[in-house]
Amino acid sequence: MNYQLVFQSIINGLLTGGIYSLMAIGLSLIFGVMKIVNFAHGAFMMLGMYFSYWLFTLFGIDPYLSLIFSIPFFMLFGIIIQKLLINRILSAPHSAQLLLTTGIMLFLENTALFIWSPDFRAVKVGYMGSSLSIGGLIISIPQFIAFLGATFITLMLFTFLKKSYLGKAIRATSIEKEGAMYVGISINRIYLITFGIATSCVGAAGSMMSPFFYISPHVGSVFLITAFVVVVLGGMGNLFGALISGLIIGVAESIGALFMPGSLRQVIPYLIFILILMYK
Repeated sequence: MNYQLVFQSIINGLLTGGIYSLMAIGLSLIFGVMKIVNFAHGAFMMLGMYFSYWLFTLFGIDPYLSLIFSIPFFMLFGIIIQKLLINRILSAPHSAQLLLTTGIMLFLENTALFIWSPDFRAVKVGYMGSSLSIGGLIISIPQFIAFLGATFITLMLFTFLKKSYLGKAIRATSIEKEGAMYVGISINRIYLITFGIATSCVGAAGSMMSPFFYISPHVGSVFLITAFVVVVLGGMGNLFGALISGLIIGVAESIGALFMPGSLRQVIPYLIFILILMYK
């Protein structure tokens, strides 16, 4: 076995896993606080990729610098979606919640398909093919920047939830909704902010992936199932678990690509998913 190739795969998997973690943290946050399984999460990521693509194409703004705009934009977008749509089905059966979020996903994907066509697009930044070489291992510069950005946003979110009054209110609502209401926390306000934060996280993940992954109306579906695998592996509603399991799934995918051709590399993460469902 070529151990250098294995180590290279681990490095690539960790870099990709950082993005998976950021995606899954938003998904896990929504479930932990609101008990909503959001099937539109992947579509939000797709919009984040298009958002950075058009900022780069029209105004020359680097995709990583576009985070300055995409994070507040998707925060507001998530708040609007929650206020107008999600808020209406919070007490509805889970089947209604699944149907609504799936409907949002289909609407966003088909609207993007109508406006931008099914053609694949790419953000062609000057450093797209640049890399670092450390001990014979190759580290892609765009992926490394995305990993650092995803890690930074994740740590900032953890700090916000741990230290700030609003973060403590979100955690209190997640643990005991009635108790949080009893001490004067506005549950509706917490739901708005939570959905906005989660949407801004996945929008940021889309922005950071745009320099090294193709962009199309259905690209979110590629990552949606992976995000659910990460969330289930880490524990539904467990943000730290989502962080660690995102790295694990990224490495598992990358290692799987060494031994399995093409799309069969997904077998290992899905096998992990099945085993979790069977035994956990």
